[in-house]
Amino acid sequence: MKKSLIALAVLAASGAAMAQSSVTLYGIADVVIHKDKGASAALTSGGVSGSRLGFKGTEDLGGGLKANFLLEQGFSIDSGATAAGQAFSRQSYVGLSGGFGEVKLGKMWTAYDDIAGATNPVFDSVLAPTGIWASSGYAANPANGLYYATPDFGGISGAVSTTLKEGTGIQSTAFHAKYEGGPVFAGFAYQIDKVGAAETKFTRVNGSYDLGMAKLLAGYGLVKATGAADVTDFTIGADVPLAANIVLSAGYASSKADGGARANSYGLGVAYVLSKRTTVYGGLRNDNAVATAAGGVDSRYGVGVKHTF
Repeated sequence: MKKSLIALAVLAASGAAMAQSSVTLYGIADVVIHKDKGASAALTSGGVSGSRLGFKGTEDLGGGLKANFLLEQGFSIDSGATAAGQAFSRQSYVGLSGGFGEVKLGKMWTAYDDIAGATNPVFDSVLAPTGIWASSGYAANPANGLYYATPDFGGISGAVSTTLKEGTGIQSTAFHAKYEGGPVFAGFAYQIDKVGAAETKFTRVNGSYDLGMAKLLAGYGLVKATGAADVTDFTIGADVPLAANIVLSAGYASSKADGGARANSYGLGVAYVLSKRTTVYGGLRNDNAVATAAGGVDSRYGVGVKHTF
């Protein structure tokens, strides 16, 4: 019996040694200094991408099957603060991937979030006009999540996600379908956030077409919430390469509740790629009076730097 156990232990150790595995430390440090009308100048973390520090790993289990994990903590680079009470506030999951696609269990971005900002102009940043959108108010990375993404079928793929209530009081269920082929991107996403008897339904349709001299951007959003008027969002914009490492982005966004006045915003930004890992950016955004009254920024201009590692 002892010899059998020893043999099994040696075999297991040998298999572990043969399996290919890796762990990577990565992160983003992104901060913007901006001035909003009627307010003092401020440093804001995550002007384009949320600042983060993460660990991700994969192990080849053979036969095309892999085990994966990711632990990602968001932080404010202007203060060094992290989310109180959360060791990994952005994502923390483990899962399997292979020819069937990928399954993730834990805390991760929803299937709706995968599509939500894909075609937002001005780099989907704090300078983007889509900051006035109601369809951006979904639960982006709820806890206790289950997520499945399909393989790519000739440019067509999809994903579905849901959460268990498990003491949080909120349940989020979402799915998306998208096509990416050549110059074309098209995505559809839907999410329902439920809290008790109340629910909010988010619909998003995004698309882009790369002409070479410019990439055209468009988006549509619809929000239906219990006891509230429906809200419709849309945006149009373009990313224009001025040089190999300079991109100009501009766009217009609108948001309107049924029976209400229209909120709109314009944005303009420039990104200058200094290296594969470092980009500086700047621009401005202007919201109309309706958007400002609802929590918009009236007018904003700023410059920032994003570094990845």
